[in-house]
Amino acid sequence: MTDLWSDLLACLDLRPADGDSEFEGANQRLGYHRLFGGQLLGQFVRAATLASPDKAVKSVHALFARAGRPDEPVRYEVSRHHEGGTFATLGIIARQSPGVMATASVSMHAVEDGPDHQTPFHVPAVPGEEYSVDLDLLPWDTRAASALDTPKSETPEYELWMRTPAVGPELAPALTAYATDLSLIGTALRQVEGIGQHDANTVFTSAVTAHTVRFHRPFRTDAWLLLRQHSPLVAHGRCYGRGDVLTEGGSLVASYAQEALLRFT
Repeated sequence: MTDLWSDLLACLDLRPADGDSEFEGANQRLGYHRLFGGQLLGQFVRAATLASPDKAVKSVHALFARAGRPDEPVRYEVSRHHEGGTFATLGIIARQSPGVMATASVSMHAVEDGPDHQTPFHVPAVPGEEYSVDLDLLPWDTRAASALDTPKSETPEYELWMRTPAVGPELAPALTAYATDLSLIGTALRQVEGIGQHDANTVFTSAVTAHTVRFHRPFRTDAWLLLRQHSPLVAHGRCYGRGDVLTEGGSLVASYAQEALLRFT
């Protein structure tokens, strides 16, 4: 866990490549033939933060054009469509030598005071250690009261608790964006009898095509967070899922949605 955690933090530490508008990011050493989309999401968030340091990422909408190569760093090219005193709108291209891998539209917002109201959410107690789960790419504490993969057709809903090692709040949006990319396809597959996320590349092929994350409030990832997600649709070779990120006290800090290719062989 420690090696994967340190590796991820290094990937989020982007290097300036050309002034304040181009950055380069290292890749995770996962031994896989393509890059994990969560890495790109986290790096998009970091590139936006570096390009507009007086504002926070409000939302990021990423489109994935082609698979990334793990043996070549990713270059992030930031375009400022608008930069005001309160809001900024950025476009970011993630590129390797074969061409554009992914693009992102990012909305930035300076922190403001104001009324704070939300719909109440019921948040259960954090499950005990006996409910710990191993999700491979998440190098931190993860717990779930139910299994992601199920032999029978189940409701396409999944609740995952997570808590990272101690880390500053400035990395919370990038780490959360990274985490939201991992299990929405698996959530969609819960309604398909006899098939689960562990059957990837044998019974089905999948690839995320679009992913959006919206950040509502400042928060930390080294306190427990609940990823509550639901996938209402599997159709026409695609699946769609969405979720909310809640604190242990029920505060809504982020929301996300994803569309992915899902072809059964």
